Amino acid sequence: MKLGFLYAGQGSQHPGMGADLYGAYPVFRQVLDAAQAEADFDLKRTCFEDPDGVLNQTRYTQPCMVVFAAGLTAVLREKGIVPSAAAGLSLGEYSALHAAGVFDARTAVRLAAFRGKAMEEAARGHDSAMTAVLGLEREALQAACEAAADLGVVVVANYNCPGQLVIGGDKAAVEKAAALAREKGAKRCLPLKVSGPFHTPLMEPAGEALEDYFQSVPFAGPEIPVLFNCLGREKGPQDSIPALLVRQVQSSVYMEDSIRRMAELGLDALVEIGPGRALSGFVKKTVPGLPVYAVETAEDVKALEQVVKENG
Repeated sequence: MKLGFLYAGQGSQHPGMGADLYGAYPVFRQVLDAAQAEADFDLKRTCFEDPDGVLNQTRYTQPCMVVFAAGLTAVLREKGIVPSAAAGLSLGEYSALHAAGVFDARTAVRLAAFRGKAMEEAARGHDSAMTAVLGLEREALQAACEAAADLGVVVVANYNCPGQLVIGGDKAAVEKAAALAREKGAKRCLPLKVSGPFHTPLMEPAGEALEDYFQSVPFAGPEIPVLFNCLGREKGPQDSIPALLVRQVQSSVYMEDSIRRMAELGLDALVEIGPGRALSGFVKKTVPGLPVYAVETAEDVKALEQVVKENG
């Protein structure tokens, strides 16, 4: 059974994530315990309990999400369930690259910890906003952003699936673009509770910080196709993974395009590695004929094992 792995991004985290996996699978424990050295806070305590209420802060969210994904990937690998292609939403791209053998779990967590801090720092001092726009074609929303650019930076930050886009940038410009989107027929415009204008040009300082940091990090070639956020497809021969990750943090995420590309690769099904079910929803709206299974808990692992067993 040829599977594509889709890794969740920031926003789906919640206290308790991974607790049952830690108790059920020694390999999950090994990954999380080994990765602790790459973080300057208690990964396990934050994931499982979040007693200090910091899990939703970017610098904590990102390493926690990546270590969860790495541990779950190791559990599936131990059971012979491996991806034939991988992609991830924003932060999830780092987990996809780990699954493809580009770097190990500890490196993935270290990169996520640095990225989270860099993004938090880049967002500091900006009066910014992000808004989900529902029920409008991408070309119409792009036009609305262009018309609102006199008030500051505003771009389409996420192309999630048909009818679900996200804009971000300077708050005044985002609000004007959202008003124009409604005039153009958007069904709803929902302000998002986020801590910065992610995947917009305002994240350029984070991109610069990552570019410097990547110079000391070894990147192997991917063992399977990885679909990159800023391309919506696999990289070309002229593309370097570090450069694409620098570009990713400050430019649009083409998740819908990546999902369509996965469907073209002849995969039998997609597996969302959570927490959450957001990407499964994107898949169902983008390529409804392609099965998708969400895996977050030990029970989900057993259910996926049964699906793979039944389908060969």
